Amino acid sequence: MAGKSTSEAPPFSYELRVRYGECDAQGIIFNANYLAYVDVVLTEIWRQTMGSYDSLLETGVDTVVGEVNMRFLAPGRFDDVLRIEGGFDGLGTTSTTLKLQFRRGNDLLVESDVRYVFVDLDNWQKAPIPEKVREGLAPLLLR
Repeated sequence: MAGKSTSEAPPFSYELRVRYGECDAQGIIFNANYLAYVDVVLTEIWRQTMGSYDSLLETGVDTVVGEVNMRFLAPGRFDDVLRIEGGFDGLGTTSTTLKLQFRRGNDLLVESDVRYVFVDLDNWQKAPIPEKVREGLAPLLLR
């Protein structure tokens, strides 16, 4: 998302409030919880693009995490409202990368890139992204 115009809205946005149990002894969001937040966002993406996560599974595929990169720039704290926004960096044959930014107001807290690999539900081997999924995700591609 680097280099994007600040006036151009990201293709996907979701807000959540940080709960007390998601913070560590320093009073900031425990780093591993950001990956849990990514999972919440992905569930919402399936809801928006396919109707539900079950609709994804009906295509005969699921996704597994192939790679994660997170850059922690500023701390989030209990009761902060996080705006998580971004989209997909293209659709490959069997994988795609979800690029997200976690913001509190105008402050950028975390950037994450999560590569998802599509797998066949029968054998858990890599599988091509079904056309129905491609069509659903197309509006969430970063331009």
